Amino acid sequence: MTRTHLLLFATVGLGLGCGTRKEAPANSKANMTPAEMAQMGSGGNQGATDSAGILVRQPVHLTPANERALGVVYTTVDRETLTKTVRTVGEVLTPEPNLTDVTPKIDGFVEHLFADATGAAVRRGAPLLSLYSPQLVSAQEEFLVALRLAARVDSSSGEAWRSARATLDAARRRLAYWDISAAQIAQLEQSGTVTKTLTLVSPATGIVLHKDVVEGQQVMAGQRLYQIADLRDVWVEGEVFEQDLQFLREGAQAHIEIAGRPGEHLMGRVSFIYPTMDVLSRTNKVRLTMPNPELQLKPGMYATIFFDVVIGRNIVAIPRSAVIVTGERNVVFVRGADGMLRSQEVVLGPRAGEKVQVLDGLVPGETIVSSANFLVDAESRLASPGDNMPGMQHAIPGGGKPDTTPGHHHDR
Repeated sequence: MTRTHLLLFATVGLGLGCGTRKEAPANSKANMTPAEMAQMGSGGNQGATDSAGILVRQPVHLTPANERALGVVYTTVDRETLTKTVRTVGEVLTPEPNLTDVTPKIDGFVEHLFADATGAAVRRGAPLLSLYSPQLVSAQEEFLVALRLAARVDSSSGEAWRSARATLDAARRRLAYWDISAAQIAQLEQSGTVTKTLTLVSPATGIVLHKDVVEGQQVMAGQRLYQIADLRDVWVEGEVFEQDLQFLREGAQAHIEIAGRPGEHLMGRVSFIYPTMDVLSRTNKVRLTMPNPELQLKPGMYATIFFDVVIGRNIVAIPRSAVIVTGERNVVFVRGADGMLRSQEVVLGPRAGEKVQVLDGLVPGETIVSSANFLVDAESRLASPGDNMPGMQHAIPGGGKPDTTPGHHHDR
């Protein structure tokens, strides 16, 4: 027996089992167009669309029982002060203005190191190294000759005395320009004896970050021997997302947590906002300056930065849960004086936690749906104009009772 004969017998059997068949209603699937079939399969009438092809939401009326069944919650639009916390991560850095390089002004040889290790603490004026240089020896001899000449010339000699004093001052300046301290020059003047080495002293108070010299090394003029950093103040730099940058100002305070000091909250101030943005991460660097008198904050430490910012004062704000984001627009449902729920497009501003600013579309005092709005939205889109509780009648065309005539149900 062919497959065609089997299908024919099955059709006849079904007809006999059903008894007398009633005429199919006008809205049965047999008489539906493909569009009507799609509507029925998706839950009923899908409503009209606008010129852009976007579904038009119809007003919805809910009875108290409907509201309880759907879990609808209302809230009143109001004005308030909206704040948020901008959180980012950062790193402790050495302040660039607090960095000092130590470089000799003349060639020579290192006889002895006083600051002999990276990380050593030095104070301004403290000895760093002793340097032998033939140029320094010659400069000392010239200074002592000028000193003796000035001592022999009487001030009444006029031009001769002034010339001797000028020569002495020039010799003194030459030593000072080579970073020989005033105390060493005074000692040379008192002793009248040339020394083999002279000492270079620290120009700043701080920590030796880099040490690029050892004893016995020949050094050249301009060569960096040490880098010293004053860490009594440090920088903390973090990156803030583009949308949060508008709320930050120089001088604003920030809370800082350091991973190396858990549980301790520190305070800093925004000292600089970089004028350029990272085009890949869409972030902007922000610099904070904070005191570090005990040197507990080390360059390289990670930090978490919290900015408490004010988005706006006396602005319209609503719960974020009240907004339906469709991709093309933002919609809320407003309850009118007649109890009808109507969709309203809104323009949103910045978000703050569970609240969001409304720039346009709502006014204070209006009542909106703040919970279960997606269910209300579904009812609104399925509604035909004039429906009271759309969706409830879709399962039974015409709102009547289902046909329970025997013989029209097939057990599967």
